[in-house]
Amino acid sequence: MSEAGTPSRLAALRAAASRIGTTLDEDTTCAELTREVAGQVGGAAAVLRLGRRAGSRYEAVVGNPALLPGLTWAEEAARRAGETVGSGLGHPVAGHAGHVLCVPVIAGGRCYGALVGARETAAFTAAEAEVLAFLTEHAASHVRHAREHDAVSAIVGKLQRALLSEPGRPHPNLDVATRYLPVGQSTLIGGDWCETVRLHFGRTLLVVGDVMGHGLEAAVDMTAYRSALRYIASADLPPHRVLRQLDALAAGEPERRPATCLIAQVDPNRGQVTFASAGHLPPAVTDERGRTSLLPVPVGPPLGTGLGGYEPATCRLDPSQTLVLFTDGLVERRGEDIDHSLGRLAGVRFRPASPVEDVLDTVLARLDARHAEDDVAVLAARLRDRGAHPDGSAP
Repeated sequence: MSEAGTPSRLAALRAAASRIGTTLDEDTTCAELTREVAGQVGGAAAVLRLGRRAGSRYEAVVGNPALLPGLTWAEEAARRAGETVGSGLGHPVAGHAGHVLCVPVIAGGRCYGALVGARETAAFTAAEAEVLAFLTEHAASHVRHAREHDAVSAIVGKLQRALLSEPGRPHPNLDVATRYLPVGQSTLIGGDWCETVRLHFGRTLLVVGDVMGHGLEAAVDMTAYRSALRYIASADLPPHRVLRQLDALAAGEPERRPATCLIAQVDPNRGQVTFASAGHLPPAVTDERGRTSLLPVPVGPPLGTGLGGYEPATCRLDPSQTLVLFTDGLVERRGEDIDHSLGRLAGVRFRPASPVEDVLDTVLARLDARHAEDDVAVLAARLRDRGAHPDGSAP
């Protein structure tokens, strides 16, 4: 490698460093490091990471792996290099032809492993060792960030799993299915939720809610709303009074995020359902011919405003109809009018008498919910025909 032209050499080093650490993935960073090292000095390059559960091994190998020294020597050299930063120059290896350079991967006082370079020709020069040390130091900071990110992500995942809970069990006279699709690849749960609560006399409370925002903070508030709902519902109040108490409770906690909520109290004995809405989109219902329509429900303020003003709306419901309650992520699309979004849902057709699970699968597929821009929670419910078996089949 030529040492002439210091400015151009520095520019080349900066360019090489910019190609290392392009992601928060440690494996990618190691592969970028060895690729740049091999391009700078030739021969073979690999990373040996210490403390791996699967045991030490060369990773991200570029070039002929036969040029690399044995793992036993490399592990010891990596530890020695880690103890004395800057000692990573070429070391002779007994029984190994060629020249080896071992540079510790150190950041924040912690040694994550070592870069091992090897070639058959000339020994590594001091200038080459400096270049490899510079690139390895740059990579080490990204390895540190990647591991810190992974550690935080693991903690967030554990918290999300602790917050994640399935809806309660409805009465046997009601078939219910739910789906939850959080937005983002690393998210398990957000602010959207579904719930079912058994009431007296065979009635069931169906609920969907949507807390403002995303991620763990929204999930924490979602859990608070959900817990409060279960407690308030135990008093067997009508839906609009449940919302009134939820609103007053949330308004008394300034840090609680606002939320929308739709409650449906299903009464199979009377063949009716009573709704109440706190700033939520209307429910949908499918009929015996598989057609979909939206039900008019008076909309009150979102929960947490302290304004109250919720009104009930009651309609008939028979076993040929399926209720669909959902959060806005199912239908809303950026730049699209909400009436048009709801019209797409109303345009979905279903096979007559489709099981509630199939109804959900169909609506999620037709509205491409897996590519939604927001969390999606959706619940489908149908009265069970009194003459049907518990599995929904005819007697």
